Amino acid sequence: MENRLRIGLMAGAILLSGLGLSQCTPARDAALVTDSTTIASVKEDGNLIVLTLRGPTTYRRTGDGPSGYEHDMVEAFADDLGVETQYVVMDDIDALIDAIENGEGHIGAAGLTITDLRAERVSFGPAYKNIEESLVCHQDGPKPASIDALKDVGLTVLKGSAYIETLERLKMDHGSLDWTERAAGSAMPMLLGVARGGIDCTVADSHVAEYARRLHPDLVMPMALTTDRPLGWIYNEKLTGMDDALTAWFADAHASGFLEQLDERWFGHLDEFDYVEVLRFVERVEQRLPQYRGMFETAAEETPFDWHLLAAQSYQESHWDADAVSPTGVRGLMMLTLPTARSLGVKDRTDPEQSVDGGARYLQRLHERLPEGIQGEDRMWFALAAYNVGMGHIYDARRLAERQGLNKNNWRDVERVLPLLSQKKYYSTLRHGYARGYEPVRYVQKIRDYYNMLRANVPV
Repeated sequence: MENRLRIGLMAGAILLSGLGLSQCTPARDAALVTDSTTIASVKEDGNLIVLTLRGPTTYRRTGDGPSGYEHDMVEAFADDLGVETQYVVMDDIDALIDAIENGEGHIGAAGLTITDLRAERVSFGPAYKNIEESLVCHQDGPKPASIDALKDVGLTVLKGSAYIETLERLKMDHGSLDWTERAAGSAMPMLLGVARGGIDCTVADSHVAEYARRLHPDLVMPMALTTDRPLGWIYNEKLTGMDDALTAWFADAHASGFLEQLDERWFGHLDEFDYVEVLRFVERVEQRLPQYRGMFETAAEETPFDWHLLAAQSYQESHWDADAVSPTGVRGLMMLTLPTARSLGVKDRTDPEQSVDGGARYLQRLHERLPEGIQGEDRMWFALAAYNVGMGHIYDARRLAERQGLNKNNWRDVERVLPLLSQKKYYSTLRHGYARGYEPVRYVQKIRDYYNMLRANVPV
């Protein structure tokens, strides 16, 4: 499972990339499972047939390969089984459920809400995430704050989704309530319609709606229509042993912290939303990023980092301004100090190519210097923090975390103690002394958020 935590697992395409998304098996060829009758025969065949839907948090093809929250989970499950994956992207939810009922796949992984009506048709594996169903509208349009007010807006929702069940229940409780249904792979086309003003409001899972706001900051969520509801995979119940395999894997994935790490990776910090900041970022993705994107891609080829992360770090450093300069004298897209630039052979810090190349190599140098005990994406966050505050202070924070009974190799634990480096009673006992420890915490949080926003710019 650890190899699913490697750097770049989350790489995705931004809207401007123009990359295709349909490189997997088309839905019309979905009738693939004919011989497998047990989980043992699936392992023997070596191929797991996965029915899914196209969407930012489910499955998509990019120039860097397949990506998606559901995809990453499936790959870890397949690794545990010792099999390869074959994805079949279905047209919509109804088609996916029908196909599983007909035995045209081993599992269906598409962020499906576990409901009583669905459970009458198909079998669900264990729940792996809880979400709310949120009403999503445009900030300049109607924003109903009650179910009764919802009757007066144009509502378009995903056909075959659990949202329909929710609206039917609300209609029974509140009387007249109308909506239009639209078939799609996810709620993203409806969210785009709301952002562009063609739809008053729609309904989406809370984490998908938050994800979409990184692309369309004018989206607002005036109210939740449900309390927490569980998501789960569906599976071919004719496959003997699949239920036990899913139960065992999800139990281990919960216990090991894998699901928590995956959730943090994809959705961490999405609740920190600043409209003005996000709007400015989206504008600069269009206006500034294209001239530097190729430089980030080139630097990524020579380092263990994907270009989206390097671009996100550069935005945090300079807002993609090649002439940026700070009061302390750091300069350029990657805001290199003069001594660091000299050590990297960077002669002109304001030259974009030199800055991006040098910054990426410096981040790699820090990444390689970290202790072996720091693994997975934690290693990335530690390296970014060291880029900001210096490796010595990161070592001090690890010592302080250990003193407080925390895991010095875990970023979430270390970011809790980093702000303490500004307090004398703590920094006076450490080798490298005072540091504004809240700065690297905020630095990493912002880069992660920009990274998420880059990944959220998905063609729909």
